[in-house]
Parts: sequence; C-alpha cells; structure tokens
Amino acid sequence: MEKLKELLKEVNTTDWIIVGGIVLALIVGVLTFSHFRQTADKQIEATATIGFQVFLRGVTLTTNESPILPNSETFITIRNVPYTNLKVADVRMDSKKTVMPNPRNGKEPFVMVDDYSQAFLYDMVVTIIVDKAKITKDGAVIGGNKIKIGLPVTLEGPSYKLNGTVSDVRILQPTAPQGGQPQYGQQAPQQAPQQGAPAQPNVNKQEENMG
Repeated sequence: MEKLKELLKEVNTTDWIIVGGIVLALIVGVLTFSHFRQTADKQIEATATIGFQVFLRGVTLTTNESPILPNSETFITIRNVPYTNLKVADVRMDSKKTVMPNPRNGKEPFVMVDDYSQAFLYDMVVTIIVDKAKITKDGAVIGGNKIKIGLPVTLEGPSYKLNGTVSDVRILQPTAPQGGQPQYGQQAPQQAPQQGAPAQPNVNKQEENMG
C-alpha cells in the first residue's frame, strides 16, 4: 500500500492529463462504435443535384449588361472561405424601382417605376447549380457548409467580385442512398404561398429559374 502511495506521488499533473485524455478518447470510441453517437457519414442520407439562388442587392453598374452570364461558371466563396467554380444556370437583373401613385387611376392604386435617383444601382438574382451536394437531415451541404437562406457568399469572375446572400435552396434531382428508396422530392422546402398572399416579383419565380 505504501509503495502504491509513493508511486502516485511520483506521477505529476501532466501525466494525469495525458491519462485522462486517453481514457476520454476510449470512451468516445466505444460510444461511437455502439451507435450512441452518429458519425458524419451516417448523417448523410443522400446526394443530389441542388439549385440555390444568390441575391445581390444594390450592385453598381454603369452598363445595363450583367457581368454574370448564364451557362458560365462563377467562383464562389462561402463565409470568406474560397470554395470552387460552380455553374450559373440563370441570371436576372433589374434596376432600382420606386413606388408612385398610378396616374391612370386603374385597378392598381400604385405602380413600380425606375428610380432615376439611383440610376446605376441594380438588384440581381443568380441561380447556381451544384451536381453533387450532400443531403443531411439539417439541409444540403457543399464544401463542408450548410447551404441555407441568409448564408453570405461571394461570386467572382473575370470582371466582377460581388457579395450576396443565399435567397432560396431547392433539391432538383435527388439520388437515393445505397439500398434505400428516394427520400427527397423535387419540390422546394418552402411551402407555397397561401391564397390571397401578395405576389412575388418576377425575379423570384423560382420554378422557371431552377428547371
């Protein structure tokens, strides 16, 4: 007993930390092997082609031509971390608008007209297609990032570098996991607008852009 006490006294704090770390790693490994903890691979339910839209607000352009072209590639940076080139499926650009009373006194009391006080400012919606995105219970993942509405991204090409946010995400062509049935449809995750809800601007007609 006295020899054991003397041995314990010789063990310093650093040794105890190392032993504790080894024991903790063994416990985590046992729990993982026993399926008490899901690993990242098991959280992935499928791979799929997804489309997501990036909204670029107030882009300053002294030309009425979009610097981002459909069927081209744009380099995407997610949360300030460079990722890769992705395919641009569609681009919509519109000049800044303002609301004014309808001078014709028609059914609509107000009309949208170009705001000439912001002549060089445009809003853009860029639709991007990703062929192989990982689908988890918590959403689509590309480059280790969950692609969700509100995510800040940067689009970069030969003549532009623009900051925007993800404004819509859709699963387009789901692929079933091995040995399982398809779990995801082609509809968008958002519910359709209820009857009587205000109509969205044309730049947000998602079904046409992501077809």
